[in-house]
Amino acid sequence: MSHKVGFIGMGIMGQPMSRNILKAGYEVMVYNRTREKTLPLKEAGALVAETPAEVASWADVIILMLTGPEAIDAVLEGDRGLLSANPSGKVIVNMSTVSPSYSVQLNERLVQKGITLLDAPVSGSKKPAEEATLIILASGPEQAVRQLEPLLLTMGKKVVYCGEAGKGSSMKMMINLLLGIMMEALAEAINFGLKAGLSVDAMLDVVLSGPLSCGLFNLKTEMMKTDEFPPQFPLKHMLKDLRFVLQTADEKGASVPTGHTVFQLYRQAAGHGLSEMDFAAVKRVISEMSDQ
Repeated sequence: MSHKVGFIGMGIMGQPMSRNILKAGYEVMVYNRTREKTLPLKEAGALVAETPAEVASWADVIILMLTGPEAIDAVLEGDRGLLSANPSGKVIVNMSTVSPSYSVQLNERLVQKGITLLDAPVSGSKKPAEEATLIILASGPEQAVRQLEPLLLTMGKKVVYCGEAGKGSSMKMMINLLLGIMMEALAEAINFGLKAGLSVDAMLDVVLSGPLSCGLFNLKTEMMKTDEFPPQFPLKHMLKDLRFVLQTADEKGASVPTGHTVFQLYRQAAGHGLSEMDFAAVKRVISEMSDQ
């Protein structure tokens, strides 16, 4: 537990993840472009950096939990970015969701600078992040993954080693393709039942009492009942991830017919102003389609 851990990105996921590292006894320095978002971590005992370069100079291990490639590139290459501090010999753990092709390119860039990259996105949303029950989808040098497993397990309940850099992002694409389809399927089924005169309570009782019961459906129960969608995993992020899925499917020659369909539904939901809501808000789009 000797690592000094830098954590960049204080969003819905980053705040609870960095807090759990701090609770486990690690020294933590955080950075966020909007400084106000670092204040809860400062109050909990973390150091707050003024720039990414300060994080790179101080930390042994630097974790990124950002919105995507553009944000990562800005943190790495921007004014007083991570790479300006020449963090050769250190480890960067990218836990952001990006395409596999970007992860491979990022690995090539960092290896040339003597930096080890772990491509380690997570399966799970806000509540699992708060409860430290995320699944860490780790890839990169296996020895480095195993050495940092105690740190990774402060944020999650399991580390799955997926292979070389890029494979963690591939696993994230796979699981979020399934996640997006399952959420749309529940919303579509509930909407169908409502049109047939069934109550939401009765439908959910049937779903959750049988073999179709799962953590996702349990997590979204209240949303299905109230038609309110406070963000656990914002719809805009699901849309972004499905775009990465379709891009990767095209690169790899994988057929994803349902993926194309649900992408359009989430895209329509974003067009209806639902981007900041939980991705379960796709239910509203399906309901509106029924009323046309």
